Amino acid sequence: MESAHVHQSVLLEEALEALKIREDGIYLDGTFGRGGHAGAILDRLGPTGRLLAMDKDPEAVRFGHEQFAQDTRFSIRQGSFAEMVQWVRESGLMGQVNGVLLDLGVSSPQLDDAGRGFSFLKEGPLDMRMDPKSGMSASDWLLHGSEQEISEVLRDYGEERFHKRIARAIVNQRITHPLQTTTELAALIEHAVPFKERHKHAATRSFQAIRIFINRELEDLRQGLQQAVEVLCAGGRLVVISFHSLEDRIVKRFMRDESRGEVLPARLPIMGEPAPGILKLIGKAIRPEQEETARNPRARSAVLRVAEKRAT
Repeated sequence: MESAHVHQSVLLEEALEALKIREDGIYLDGTFGRGGHAGAILDRLGPTGRLLAMDKDPEAVRFGHEQFAQDTRFSIRQGSFAEMVQWVRESGLMGQVNGVLLDLGVSSPQLDDAGRGFSFLKEGPLDMRMDPKSGMSASDWLLHGSEQEISEVLRDYGEERFHKRIARAIVNQRITHPLQTTTELAALIEHAVPFKERHKHAATRSFQAIRIFINRELEDLRQGLQQAVEVLCAGGRLVVISFHSLEDRIVKRFMRDESRGEVLPARLPIMGEPAPGILKLIGKAIRPEQEETARNPRARSAVLRVAEKRAT
């Protein structure tokens, strides 16, 4: 069995502090991964505390069952955190959850497993699905997607400046030899891009974009943030760790908008102050210390944001 300590959870102590864990609290980990955050939460819970965990990846869920099988405080199910309301409602816990943690993006075990197709550094099937049995693989989409659609995905989800060149190269390539492996796609992108960024592989942005699109990550994030507010109790904390600007922009905007409340029309004679929003921002964005990034380079781009649900 894999060890829970092999995977290094980013901003672990900061996330635990932000959750403000109570021994008798109820918490939801929407991105279980390999259980780093979950195990640390369980360590701080008393005998009456509970932890619900979710993950799209069946391997993560299998690992969760094995790792915490004897812990009656823990339960896990396969699915996106965009479906958390359904599970919390089925559990009879709506409005009673003390904290929701979302650790976004792809996990280290997924990146390190060449067979999953997430990494351009290792040859493997061009899949990229977090749930390998659900939806269309990256290779199938690159075979059937239009040049315009591929270009827009690379632009919008990867912020790739050479999106048109890469999309055209993919469409031309598939006429004679459809892309099947990660290294084939990475080599094609390297050839299509006219010049390279320092210290960044030419395929980085495109692989990110395709992964986000295939797994509906940004759509799930928007839904998951809203659902987290629904399941939390008054004083409950929403803690989100993002790894790139698209995710963090969505989280920052959501927390800001939900903390503002109703925006009143300008220059109208309205008495009193508008009601505050459902969320209260807690502190500023938190980034890893230099010691953590030296130990775990994948933590470099991490940003943690915290909000608390107000009493209504």
